[in-house]
Amino acid sequence: MSGVSDNIRGALLMMGAMCAYTVNDAFMKALLDDVPFFQAVLIRGIGAVICLTLMCRVMGQLRFDLSLRDWVLIILRTLGEMGGTFFFLTALLHMPIANVSAILQVLPLSVSLAAAVFLGAPLGWRRMTAIGIGFAGVLLIIQPGGQDFSIFSLYALGAVACVTLRDVIVRRMSANVPAVFIALVAAVGVTLLGAVGSLFNDFAPMRTGAALQLAGATAFLVVGYVLSVMTMRVGEIAFVAPFRYASLIVALSLGIVVFGEWPDAAMLAGASIVVATGLFTLYREAQLRIRVRPVPDRIR
Repeated sequence: MSGVSDNIRGALLMMGAMCAYTVNDAFMKALLDDVPFFQAVLIRGIGAVICLTLMCRVMGQLRFDLSLRDWVLIILRTLGEMGGTFFFLTALLHMPIANVSAILQVLPLSVSLAAAVFLGAPLGWRRMTAIGIGFAGVLLIIQPGGQDFSIFSLYALGAVACVTLRDVIVRRMSANVPAVFIALVAAVGVTLLGAVGSLFNDFAPMRTGAALQLAGATAFLVVGYVLSVMTMRVGEIAFVAPFRYASLIVALSLGIVVFGEWPDAAMLAGASIVVATGLFTLYREAQLRIRVRPVPDRIR
């Protein structure tokens, strides 16, 4: 990308990472109709662990000489990742992919709120108002009390809570904890979740189509990790971060083309509100220079 500015390069990498993660989600949604939940999580996790271990070795980030405090925080973050994976994939199996993706877009708002409550981070009236409006947008998406509401909407909110915990904990870690190593430990935790869950379910033989879907999910998850790490190294976070919302456009497109899931007006309105308030929150945080520790986005 000769001649392209670092900001544009970072934006393209961010969009690539988010698109790769969302295609992984689509593969997992299709796969979980035929393959037991924990079996799929286990096999995909093994691929992610191998990839992240290699990345750590190449980047010199495979470190175990961390303080007890950092290890406790890494383990807590991993528990958040494990909970987020369980709730997210369960919701994804039973809900339109665009709806689940739209609910997850509230994360910049929930992380800002949690950082203010638990870490004492500054939170002015502008961002507080944006957070309130953003959560109102989430209510439009899940439509509590409506005929399309299901318990799995609460699973999506459970994923938001777990991932919020995960991302807030990262802000408490020492700066010398390698980012990819954090993701590796989380991948190990999620893989163990799949292994333990598989003990209570029969291992199902996979048809060729299911095996290819699982391979696709693993490949796109790995691509997402690689692009996420590259994103951290170029561009200004204030410019690059808003491009994370590309995942919602991809989710809407895949939902329609692959799964025949047409979003209704309430979902589109709610998603628009969530994205708008999230963009405003990211803008305000950039202005106030609130510290956000970059870590590969997710294991889910």
